[in-house]
Amino acid sequence: MRPSGVDRDARPVGSRAGAQQPSASTGKDEAPRQADTFETQTKEGTKVSDFLIWVGVDWGSEAHQVCAMDGSRKVIFETSVPHSGEAISKLAKRLLKLGSVETIAVGIETPRGAVVETLLEHGIAVFALNPKQLDRFRDRHTVGGAKDDRRDAFVLADSLRTDLHAFHRVRIGPAELVELRELSRTRDELTAERIAIGHRLREQLNRYFPQILLLGSVYESRWLWELLEMAPTPAAATKLSTSKLRLLLKRYRIRKVTADEVRDVLRSEPLHVAPGVVPACERHVRLLVPRLRLVDDQKAVVEKEIEALVRSLSAEEGKAEHRDAQLLQSLPGLGTLGCATMLSEAWEALQSRDYHVLRSLCGAAPITKQSGKTRVVLMRRACNPRLRFTLHHWVGIAVNRDVFWKARYATMRAAGKSHNRAVRALGDRLLAVLCAVLKSGVPYDGTRLQKQAA
Repeated sequence: MRPSGVDRDARPVGSRAGAQQPSASTGKDEAPRQADTFETQTKEGTKVSDFLIWVGVDWGSEAHQVCAMDGSRKVIFETSVPHSGEAISKLAKRLLKLGSVETIAVGIETPRGAVVETLLEHGIAVFALNPKQLDRFRDRHTVGGAKDDRRDAFVLADSLRTDLHAFHRVRIGPAELVELRELSRTRDELTAERIAIGHRLREQLNRYFPQILLLGSVYESRWLWELLEMAPTPAAATKLSTSKLRLLLKRYRIRKVTADEVRDVLRSEPLHVAPGVVPACERHVRLLVPRLRLVDDQKAVVEKEIEALVRSLSAEEGKAEHRDAQLLQSLPGLGTLGCATMLSEAWEALQSRDYHVLRSLCGAAPITKQSGKTRVVLMRRACNPRLRFTLHHWVGIAVNRDVFWKARYATMRAAGKSHNRAVRALGDRLLAVLCAVLKSGVPYDGTRLQKQAA
């Protein structure tokens, strides 16, 4: 039985199920296509011939569509599994009834979540596929562009059967790194939320009270938030005495402006607006400032928890991730928060010391498009955005604070490279140094790089 709408002629050409036609040419960045995937091995060393049951799971927020087939492409069963602990556990037990745990492979788009973790807990092999790749595999089965949950589950199972090398084996990281990843992502969410609220606050102040924006950043200046609570309108601001302003600046240890300068700014001529604008904006500002302060407080708490967890990882001995935390923090410019992101988002690449995977995840590996005499090298877009952001700031701090990397940046700029090109090249070089440090087990020593450069 096939899902409705799946073309009957979608079976791959070949004398046996799973056979593939070799491609005309294989680029350096592509995994070579195999003539018979049943006799190949995955990157993790598992023989494809060990798997006899192929399962596709189309993940959903309320229910998950599942399709299981055997090696001859015969659908064993199709079902919809509600998103509940009992239903997902029943699915795992039902799969185990089809064969031994070593013979079952499950394909899914998302590499995390309750479905993935439950299946892994039962010992079932789970493989993840990028949604963009699934879209390409779907074109094998229909040229009309039809799409539904049953079809996606079927395509996942069939693609896993024929193209296992295109999937990534999912593994659960150590508990400390799972916790660190959630804390790091929570911090990023709070940072984005603080920026969004800050945008709204700035927009309101621009409508009726723009002079206060000259005193500091509404995104992170806590003393400015308290000043807005004390005087949310230009009329109220003119009544603030110099002594109150002096106490406010002293409490927050602000030295870049004086009380007299703040008073002069607040007493400058206000904007002339329509009647009712100032009271309306004032109410909005009084609602935004407490929300901004709350998000900032939560962000500070999360950052302290991240620092404490990274510190505990660095202090403990006996585990690879603990030693890696020590080595990562020895690199110039990475810092505690950057170390947390690298450890949590790229733990598999760091554990295997795989430089090529790491540079692809961080977006440092370029993309080459070549056809005939045309050859174009582009920046990699398909990467982990959190790792790309971390690498970008890592390079910026290293260039500002480390003599060696500052000189390398200056050399590239003098050679005519753009700022972004130089940052990507230095980021790639830093990742190579990172892998070398992890392989050697010796903390970073900048003098060795200076001697090699000399």
